[in-house]
Amino acid sequence: MRRLNPSRIPLFERIPVRWRIAVITAGLTLLILICFALVLGQVVGNRIRGDFRDELRSAARSLAAETRISSDSLLGPVVDSPNLRAFALPEDAQIRILDQSGRALAGTNPTTSLGPPSSGVSDVGPLSVVSQPIAAAGSLPGYVQYARPDEGTNETVARLWLFLGAGVIGGTLLALLAGLAVADRAMRPIKALTGLAREITSTRDPSKRIPVDLTEDEIGELARTMDGMLQALDEARAEREQSLERQREFVADASHELRTPLTSIQANLELLQLGGTGSEEDGQAVDSALSSTKRMSGLVSDLLLLARADAGRQLARKELDLVAIARGALEEVQPLAGERRLESQLEGPLALEGNPDELHRLVRNLLENAVRHTPERATVELTARRDGDEALLEVIDDGPGIPDGMESQVFDRFVRGDGPSDTAGGGGSGLGLAIVRAVAESHGGSVAAGRSTYGGARFSVRLPLGGAPKPDETPADEPAERPAKL
Repeated sequence: MRRLNPSRIPLFERIPVRWRIAVITAGLTLLILICFALVLGQVVGNRIRGDFRDELRSAARSLAAETRISSDSLLGPVVDSPNLRAFALPEDAQIRILDQSGRALAGTNPTTSLGPPSSGVSDVGPLSVVSQPIAAAGSLPGYVQYARPDEGTNETVARLWLFLGAGVIGGTLLALLAGLAVADRAMRPIKALTGLAREITSTRDPSKRIPVDLTEDEIGELARTMDGMLQALDEARAEREQSLERQREFVADASHELRTPLTSIQANLELLQLGGTGSEEDGQAVDSALSSTKRMSGLVSDLLLLARADAGRQLARKELDLVAIARGALEEVQPLAGERRLESQLEGPLALEGNPDELHRLVRNLLENAVRHTPERATVELTARRDGDEALLEVIDDGPGIPDGMESQVFDRFVRGDGPSDTAGGGGSGLGLAIVRAVAESHGGSVAAGRSTYGGARFSVRLPLGGAPKPDETPADEPAERPAKL
């Protein structure tokens, strides 16, 4: 399965999904609130300023309606109006009465200039000024100028924008929190599915079931789909296990059945060989048939041992000394060593519970493997000693060693050495080290391969001292064997 390089994944996609949902929700809310605040602030701000101008015009019209300018031969123009200071005081306003030529006739502060009369609202410094013509009956033409500072209006508009900004920020934060809460609630079933998937991955047990809710949303559909997938995988696993079990039973039974006729054939060939009757060619044929029969018998025995291990069957066990078994296997392999030196350091006794034939096969296979894969005049060392609560048995050589990366594969079935490490004349069956592992594991132990201090191979077998589990024993004399079919 191809894996993506994390550095190539966009930063946003590395964020957890619930945070992405919350951020997107808050971002959209922020965009909407900003647009709303801009429109609302502009409309309300214009409305506040419009109301302020309307108040200016209304006050100017009211004052113009109550003001008259008359002419006196001695005093000149005379203004008849309400008390200007009392009129202006509540709003902190400035008022001026002008004649037609723009000359000031009266005012709250004659020294303050409000500019020439003009239509509409004009700004003079901090003041907003409205000029209103005097149109009262019997009055000379003139103007009333009414002015008020616009600081209050500007402050109101500023407070409006501040309030809207705070609303945008607060709304965005609330949207982020609400998005997190909603996303967390929505992702809760996904988390449950993920946890269950992790548990199934660690236990490799697809028999577990996903609690399917009655909801008809996408998550419910995902849960139903995953539950159906697990059910199909569980059924496929059950079928595969049944098929493998049938295969194991067949191999065990077939190996068992083959052993009896092969033993009979081997015995008859040995009798013919001992009889010495017949021609020389007949003797060679008997020798060749006997050699082939012995190889077939050994291969069938190996297959039978592995088939028993696969099926969980075990031969009867008893208390034994591993050192004595190792010494016997060493003596048996000694004639096959040629010019190689077989040395031993056996510290015993090492009492444990096991099957002597299987343990003898284990030690012999390790020694034969060392003899096969080391050159002439090499040294092979067999050691056995106590290591805590375990017996440690090792076979060490100074040969070419195990190729890099093959330390665990050498225990697989039908794996045979090739190249310079295989010094034997003929190829083996590739089951020797697989039998070593099967025997070690069936006795509650383990086996490992590595490099020795001499540069060659090191095979270490650890077996528990004392008792060992007995899940399904078959008596040593194998009463289950069927009689040979003649």
